[in-house]
Order: sequence, then structure tokens, then C-alpha cells
Amino acid sequence: MERFFTDPNTPERFRSGPLGSHIDQLAHDLFGLGYTRKTIRYHLRVVDHFGRWLKGRRRVIEDITDQDVRRYVDQRGCVRNGDASALMRIVGPLRERGIVKRPTGVLTPAQKVIEDFSCYLQQERALAPSTIIYYRRHASAFLRARFADDQVDFALLSAEDVIDFVRTQASAARSEAIKNVIHALRSFLTYARCRALVFLDLAAAVPSVANWWLSAIPKSLPRADVVRVLKSCDRRTALGQRDYAILLLLARLGLRASEVGLLALDDVDWEGGRITVHGKGGNPCELPLPADVGEAIATYVRKGRPQVATRSVFVRAAAPLRGFLHPRSVGTVVKRALARAGVKSARKGAHQLRHALACQMLRHGASLVEIGQVLRHESPHTTAIYAKVDFASLQPLAQPWPGRAK
Repeated sequence: MERFFTDPNTPERFRSGPLGSHIDQLAHDLFGLGYTRKTIRYHLRVVDHFGRWLKGRRRVIEDITDQDVRRYVDQRGCVRNGDASALMRIVGPLRERGIVKRPTGVLTPAQKVIEDFSCYLQQERALAPSTIIYYRRHASAFLRARFADDQVDFALLSAEDVIDFVRTQASAARSEAIKNVIHALRSFLTYARCRALVFLDLAAAVPSVANWWLSAIPKSLPRADVVRVLKSCDRRTALGQRDYAILLLLARLGLRASEVGLLALDDVDWEGGRITVHGKGGNPCELPLPADVGEAIATYVRKGRPQVATRSVFVRAAAPLRGFLHPRSVGTVVKRALARAGVKSARKGAHQLRHALACQMLRHGASLVEIGQVLRHESPHTTAIYAKVDFASLQPLAQPWPGRAK
């Protein structure tokens, strides 16, 4: 801890405090997560002050709760916005080590139902963790919409409640997104009947939403815009090296945002020139690693990537330094690159680079089967949507306009 303070007496004063036995480990953890020395000093002062506050109230570290943290922040005279988060950064690791007890709050009736629903999805339906998260979210929204006070009474549910919920959700979401709501709601109502919470087949009351197959045209970037986006990365900086490698994986291999975020150092076979991608459902798939993509990843790992414990290839640029926790982080990289390059696009997410790769392959004569293999589509029907942008093949099929009118 001496590296963070110029006054040699400060570390000893902190170590002599009520939380002094844990303060060195906290400093080590914060430094490993990439926090600056100034931020670490601030955290240590807050923790020391909190420990003395606990001692004055005859509270021991083993019994502290989140309520103690909130009470301390509320009662402190001159408080900074970061005090609560600073304290939680020590409470969390102490819970992981078994020093501080985990909260044992009483679940509301709705929360109990959602927890049991999650177990049902995991144990009886064997759904992927990401799918369970989506289903939980929509089931919780349904219960909140019908039972705002959390007093769940399934006997009061009716088909009208189900239809009203879907109608409300459909008015605020795209047709692609409402499909997830419908699947989650049907699964939840099937679970409720399986557990004898309801005796009517309310899952049959979930309405369908019009979503015609192949009704949309893939939104992709022109090749010139993809090049501009890649050139927008300042590869002299660590952030630019990271973003360039991410964008190149999306543009050259057509990876999904989640696949880029899950990429680990152990997934790259440098000698064999291969990369293991964890696709939908967690299914691994080996892909050839193009030389330029491998060079971009190697440059970032060797020169730009922070030295942190996580095995994720791509790491956050700001503390806490860890891997991406959500595919939205990869989408944010794409959104910022589009803004830097001055590219105007209706869609800002990472998937449009995947579409751009498919469209480019199509223009160079690749078949839909070959495109499906590169994008790792499970069904050829998924790849069929790219036939709508094959204008060279579609042009001979166009009928002449009557009377040669323009």
C-alpha cells in the first residue's frame, strides 16, 4: 500500500483501523483492476472512515449489510457520489471470501415464482443461460403489469390479461423483438399450468404477431463504408488496437457480437491458424484465422491489452479492467466507429458488418450455401434472405413495365 501514499504514516494508520486486516488486499485488488492511484487512495480513505464509523456503532465486519452502507452514506455530512460504490467494492470480495454474510432478504411472491420458473427452464427445458435471462425478464414484466403490488394471485389471471400485455408490448417494440416476448410468455404460462398455478391453458391465449418471413431486406454497409470504419481506428493507441481487432473479426469472419465478447485467449490457435468461436447455444466451432485478423489480435494482445487476470481477449478500456459482460459492449464499439468515420447508417449495431460480409460474398459470386457455411447458419432458410439483395440475379426476372412507361 506504500506505493499509493507519499506519507509513510498513512498506510499504518489505515492498517490499524477496524478494517485494517483487509485493506492491503483491497488495494491489491483495485490495482489489478486497473484503477488509478488517485482512485485507489480515495477508496482506501472511504473504507477506513467506514470502518471507524462501524466501530463507533459497535458493528463488526462479519455482520455488515448493504443497509449499513446506505445508512453510512446517508448519515455522513459531506458525501461524495462514489462513496457507496467504493464501499461495495470491498463488501463484494469479502462476501466471496466468506468473511461477510450474504444477504438473506425475503423474496416477494413474484420473485419466488420467477426463481422457480428459472429452475424449470434450466432443469426441465435445458435452455441456454442467455435464453433464461430473456424469459425471466419478460415473465417479470408480465407479473408487474398484472400484479403491481407483488401479491401474485394466479386465480385472477385471464386470457384478456395475456392479450392486453402482448398488445402493450407490441406497440413499443419491433416485430422481431415481440417474438421473444411471445415465446417467453407462452413458456411462462406453460410452466404455470405444469405447476398447477393455473388450470386454464392460458398459453393458448397468447396471440401471434404478424411477422412475415423474409419481409425485410438485410441492412448492411457498403464496402467503402466498411473500409472507412476500419480506418477510423487509431492503431497507435491501445483502444484503437482493440477496436480495430474487434471490427476486423466482425467484418472478415462475420462473427456475432456475443461471439466476439466471449472470445478467450485459449480460443486462438496461433500455430494452427485457427480460432474457436462459441456460437448460439454455446456450441464451439473452429474457423480459419486470416492473417490480417490474427495480426490485429496479436498486436492488441502484445501491445495494447492490459495485464489482467481475465482470459477474455478483449478487455474494457476503463477500470474495472475485465472482459465484456454483454454483447452490447461490442455494439458500442461499432457505434462509436461509425460516428468517427462519419458513416450514416440506419442501424448502429454489430450485425450489419455480418450482413456486409454476406452481401460482399454474394457480389463476388458465392452461393447461398457457401454464405450459410461462413455465417454458420443452422438452416438454409436463414441464408435465403440474402437472395433479396442479389440484384444481378434478380434483374432478368423483372417483368417489363406495361407500355414501356417510366
